Parts: sequence; C-alpha cells; structure tokens
Amino acid sequence: MVLLVSARFLGSSTTGIGCASVTLLHFQRRQLSKSAVWSAEQSQDTSSKSRSSSYPTPMSRYQELIDKGILRKDDYQEHIIEHIQRLHDQVANYHPPPVPPPPETPKTSVFSKLFASSSTDIPVLVPPKDQIKGLYLYGTVGTGKTMLMDLFYETLPPNIDQLGLGKRRVHFHAFMIDVHKRIHQLRTSRGWEGVEDPIAPVARDLAEQARILCFDEFQVTDIVDAMILRRLLECLLQHGVVSIMTSNRHPEDLYKNGIQRSSFIPCIDLLMDRFKVKDLNSATDYRKIPRALSKVYFDPITDEHRHELDKIFNTLALDNPIIHNDTISVWGHDLRIPESTANGLARFSFADLCDKPLGAADYIEITNKYHTVFITDIPKMGMGEKDKVGSLVISIVGTKRVLT
Repeated sequence: MVLLVSARFLGSSTTGIGCASVTLLHFQRRQLSKSAVWSAEQSQDTSSKSRSSSYPTPMSRYQELIDKGILRKDDYQEHIIEHIQRLHDQVANYHPPPVPPPPETPKTSVFSKLFASSSTDIPVLVPPKDQIKGLYLYGTVGTGKTMLMDLFYETLPPNIDQLGLGKRRVHFHAFMIDVHKRIHQLRTSRGWEGVEDPIAPVARDLAEQARILCFDEFQVTDIVDAMILRRLLECLLQHGVVSIMTSNRHPEDLYKNGIQRSSFIPCIDLLMDRFKVKDLNSATDYRKIPRALSKVYFDPITDEHRHELDKIFNTLALDNPIIHNDTISVWGHDLRIPESTANGLARFSFADLCDKPLGAADYIEITNKYHTVFITDIPKMGMGEKDKVGSLVISIVGTKRVLT
C-alpha cells in the first residue's frame, strides 16, 4: 500500500490496520470545521444565555456548522457542547491571581550539602477551591472530541490575550516533549544536583505563557511521563491553569498495566477531582463517512499506482528539485529524509519511517519541517507487528499531510 497522510492538527489516532484509508477523511472534516470557526462573518450569539456578544461561541459555531451541512446533528455532541459552552463562559470572565515570580535559588555550601537531610519529599500542592474545573472528554476515535475542543479554543474572545491569560492548543505528545526539554535545560543551566524539584519551575513558566491549555490525545504510555505528570498537573492547577483534554480512555484506564502504576494513581485521582469527566459515547465514527475527496491511498502496490503517486508528488513539488538524503537534527541524532523538496514535501518508504527506532519526537520534527509526507511500500501487518503499526499511527497523526 502507498499512503498520503494529511492531518493538519496532531489529532485522533487510529488503532488498527487500515487506518491509512480514513486519516485524510478525518483531516478534511477538521479542516472544514477550522475554516468555519475562522469564518470572517460574525453573528450575534443566540444560543448562549450567559452573555450577549458579537463574538462567536462554541455553541453558536457548532450550530452554524450543522446549518451549513458541514456537521450532522448528533445528540451526544450536543450534550458535550453544552458543557464546553459553560466552561467557555467561565473562562471569558476568568481573573486568576498572577503567577508568582520564580523563587531565588538558595546558595548551598559544601557543609550544608554534607549535613543536609536526606529526605527529598516534595509537598503536595492543593489547587485553590474556587478554581474553574477543567473538562476531560473521552470516547472512541472519530466521535468528534477534537473538533469540539477546537470550537472552544478558536472561539475564545480576544480579551483572553489582552488580560494576559494566554492560550495554547497542543497535542499531548508534543507537550510532553516540550516539558522534557525544559527540564533538561533547567538541570543543565543549574547543575544536575542543584534542582531538587525541576517540575515546579517548569510548570510556573508554562502557566506564565498560557493559563488556558487544550490537550489533544491525552494518553500515558511512558513511565517517565507517568512519574512526573501528577506533580506537573498539581503545579499547573496551583497557578490557575484551566484545561480541556481529549482522550480515548477514561482517566481510570490511563497507564493501565504500566510499570509502577501505583505511583500514577494520585494523578488519576487529581483528574477525577479537578476535571469534569465526560464520555462522548457516540456510536458514529465520522472518519469513515464518505466525502467527495480525491484518492488518499493506493492499493495494491503496482507500477500504475507508483506512477500515480509520482505524478502527485511532482505536481505538489511545483518544479522544486528533489533533494536526496537530507537530514534533520533531533535531540542529538540525525534523521535521514530519503526524498524531499524545498517547498515542504518528503517521501519515505515504510521501512525508512516505521521499521527504525524512531519516536514521537522524530515524527514531530518531520511535522515541523514538511507539510506533506508520502509513505510507500506499506506491508500487510498482523498482531505480531504491533510495534510497527504503532509507529505508522504515530507518524500519521503527527504529520500535517500524508500520502500512501
């Protein structure tokens, strides 16, 4: 199989063989909703009774998308959009206390280190009781969680930035990579032994940049992430950060069967206590609804299909020459790009992209540099090759546009 993957946002992952055939459908649906959200016309909000404003709201935009035929009426989504609307109204009038300045780093002598207590217990932070509760949306893939979260994010009023709150919409993979980079930089700048709790200053910086965080595809599969998440969320909540998260799992199912999962249970308790957990249990998988699209994957692998793929690649290249074996630097190692162009195209074989020890950071760097990725020679895979399937899924959901 040859695949073109097009995913403008780091969005919902697919979980089985055959995901390539539906990824572009999912992308197109999100693109339509995004363009509708950013429509130039602004109508009076008649759906929300909480405030009268010329700015759109999640509920008014959702109804607009239905009226235009971009979305279809869905009772489950309508139930969720009511919760999103309420959070939207709360955030529009949100005035959290300012993020405190970073504390001074205490100077320690050789003697103080020798006679210091060996205890490294870090106190648990308690979020303010009057803080706005976040929203945790979970459910199966393709039910519209990301689209609904994006309606919240894109309709936040302009005064959010004017009030110094800041907003950030990020895929959870990318967010955790950012957190790890910040921790590494902190330890490097202060010395590995000079930072007892690196999470707190990192969380403070994150909160200073954005008090409203939208996480797409919240999931925990890495023991390192699992061990720092509780402390990270505690600190973010302490600084008044309000979040919406989408996930395919209920909080109690996160990091299931993971190593030292008992240490992750406090994070689950925190999610259950400080977030409204809502299930978008629609039976409809909107990724699989046919739309008027061009061919998004080519199967089986034949000379004719290879020729068609070459034609698409050359058309999108816009006469830019093909660069062979270019490299991009990712966390200290060079990632080879077999074929690429200066205007943002890249082409990999399945073996180049998914049969090598690459991770989410590699795929995100590919996303940052290339807007369209071609993947060729995708084999038929079974349960014994789940690691390769996982690599393919991550590469697809992490790339702006993929063709196979």
